[in-house]
Amino acid sequence: MSLLIAAEVPMAPKTRRFLLLGQLGFGLLFLLMPLSVLWLNPPKLGSQWVLLALLWGPLWFPLVGIIRGKAYTFAWANFIVMIYFVHSLTNLWVSSNIALLLALIELLASCLMFAGCTYYAKFRGQELGLKIPKLKDDPVRQS
Repeated sequence: MSLLIAAEVPMAPKTRRFLLLGQLGFGLLFLLMPLSVLWLNPPKLGSQWVLLALLWGPLWFPLVGIIRGKAYTFAWANFIVMIYFVHSLTNLWVSSNIALLLALIELLASCLMFAGCTYYAKFRGQELGLKIPKLKDDPVRQS
């Protein structure tokens, strides 16, 4: 079987919806982090620049792949989105006022990104014929 370029393989409407959902969640997080750290709710202790680097920095790694719709990037970006999921839950527990609202938005964005990334990677991977081999089919383990 020859390798197909991803652009040549048509994308199902269901797959496109999950692509947009993942990109929407990512975009919300990408905008929310600097807005909240620098303007809306700067930290009371410590440097806002260090906090910005810790919260915004990881979102730069999958940026190009998320924009281009790379299924593999969507798959591993789920590991990164867990940072924001846990951060938002922690802030929901300890915050009030504007910080509580920002934590709710962060939780919503991380859930959107997680669902979008998970199902886009799954469905687009199926469309492209990509799959993780089952352990029983792994030629290295058969001896």
